[in-house]
Amino acid sequence: MEHTLILSSILFAAGLMTVIVKRNAIMVLIGIELMLNAANLNLVFFNRNNPALSGHFFALFVIVVAVCEAAVGLAIVLRVYKYYQTSIPDQLTELKD
Repeated sequence: MEHTLILSSILFAAGLMTVIVKRNAIMVLIGIELMLNAANLNLVFFNRNNPALSGHFFALFVIVVAVCEAAVGLAIVLRVYKYYQTSIPDQLTELKD
């Protein structure tokens, strides 16, 4: 039981550090995906221990939301890169059409 929770907390911490430390927008999106996967691991684990919970349903819902978030985030990053020629969020100083 504890091994799964420890693994999930390590995944979440790695994702959080990626979001905080990395400056590249793609790496920030990867860090967010790691945090969502850690939450999925917890949901499935708690569902396995208590079948009355619907952890698989919530995990599937989180996966669908993560895919949509990744698609929208990647589209935004590509559009920003096309306009500003950079994918580093700190270098964006103004927003234009």
